[in-house]
Amino acid sequence: MKQKTHKTPNKYVQSFKAYVLDTLAWAYMALVAYKVIYEKIIIDERYPEFTWNQPLLALYIGLAIAAVLFFTKFSLGRGMFGLLKYDENESPTSQPFAWIGYLLILLTFITGFYSSQVSLKEFLSESGLEGAKRIFKALFNPNWAIFEEGLFAAIETIYMAFIATAVAIPIAFLLGFFAARNLMNSNPVLFFCYNALRAFLNISRSIEPLVWAIIFSVWVGIGPFSGMLALCIHSIASLTKQYSEQIESIDDGPIEAITATGAHPIQIVWFGVVPQIVLPYLSYTIYRWDINVRMATVIGLVGGGGIGNLLMQYQGQARWNEVGMLVILIAAIVWTMDWASSKLREALK
Repeated sequence: MKQKTHKTPNKYVQSFKAYVLDTLAWAYMALVAYKVIYEKIIIDERYPEFTWNQPLLALYIGLAIAAVLFFTKFSLGRGMFGLLKYDENESPTSQPFAWIGYLLILLTFITGFYSSQVSLKEFLSESGLEGAKRIFKALFNPNWAIFEEGLFAAIETIYMAFIATAVAIPIAFLLGFFAARNLMNSNPVLFFCYNALRAFLNISRSIEPLVWAIIFSVWVGIGPFSGMLALCIHSIASLTKQYSEQIESIDDGPIEAITATGAHPIQIVWFGVVPQIVLPYLSYTIYRWDINVRMATVIGLVGGGGIGNLLMQYQGQARWNEVGMLVILIAAIVWTMDWASSKLREALK
């Protein structure tokens, strides 16, 4: 009986990947050092000029530095791919290549602070604190006269999220089987369908519900219908991903046993796969409805209907007492849905 042999990664391929990683890391650090450390911090240039020659030059610098340090212990790529030899009693985090990684993280934090324009001076400025005090004072004195109007908008939001989830469930349920690698790798045609569906779902999921709401508000008009469609599209993509990943993690034993009996592929899926995924599916679905209720309040800001639409109107008019009332209702909705969904998920365990 032949023993299974495990393929070891080609040393030259690993070395090439390590060199590419080193090059990109040093190029990134060179670009950040010039654009942030030098231009922003040292010479304090408010609007530094950017040209595509700068990242290209940084890439050349990265290639050069990576070539010089590649065969030393300062090679981050060789350290990450396990090509460096050092004492087993020593921690990898204390090796020279790890310090290059720490420098990379430090420069990223510095870049993030400057890109985000973090400023304690502006945060603690007198005019800013006065404005915040005025708004919070109004928010904590809500206008209860609009309670009924806000309540009906909140109910609209809940139903909008419910319908979006209900429509997405059967579509995502079917697509989940076609997006599961372990069910679609039996022949090239199915595997191509799997990759095409995965690509489509990744694109759909990468577009935020807020953007979908803008698209559908132009398509079908401003209102809860556009909000429902936006939530539905995003829910289908997200649920399909979760459903398919659950299918990929199932036990293959029941499937092999049913296949051995000569069962039809549909019977194999129905009796070998479905019983293993029912409870996780229910948990994912409940959690998705919870997420959709939260999202529904946000997409209303771009014309998706519900309480978010009402919030946008009062916020645009700087009527902060009315906004305070709506914030209370939104907080109550989110808290209630979170409590209800946690109880349902607990009951399904």
